[in-house]
Amino acid sequence: MYGLTDNLIIQAGGFQFGDAIAQLVFFLILLVLLRKFAWGPLMNMMKEREDYISNEIESAEKSREEAARLQREASEELKQTRQDAQKIIEDARKTATQQEKDIVASARREADRMKESARQEIEQEKEKAVQQLKDQVASMSVMIASKVIEKELSEQDQKELIDQYVNEAGEER
Repeated sequence: MYGLTDNLIIQAGGFQFGDAIAQLVFFLILLVLLRKFAWGPLMNMMKEREDYISNEIESAEKSREEAARLQREASEELKQTRQDAQKIIEDARKTATQQEKDIVASARREADRMKESARQEIEQEKEKAVQQLKDQVASMSVMIASKVIEKELSEQDQKELIDQYVNEAGEER
């Protein structure tokens, strides 16, 4: 049926070329199917994963840069706040010093005014006392004169009369 040459082509040492070609065809079909249904989606999934990781790294880098920027801004704001606080404290000290000077000056003016008022009051009271004393002396002089006129007195009587009026004037005060 088959000739010797046919047998050699188809079967050479137990190797069958038809099976090998069929296996090769099936292998190529399998490769095409794997490429289409497994390799492509696998590569797409790997690409998506790579893009996701790349985006995450980029996002993390942006977040780090943003955090560094915010930290610098916060540091600058803190520095500015400290400077403002120092300025407020310094202004408060200056204001307190000025108020202290104003209060001391006002107290001195008030003390001077009170001293002057007291001096004037003392002067007025002194003048009143002198005037009252003058009035009493005049009154006593008139009374003594009227008594002298009423009666003729001896030296001893005059002395007693003067002492009596001086005592009366002292009691009236």
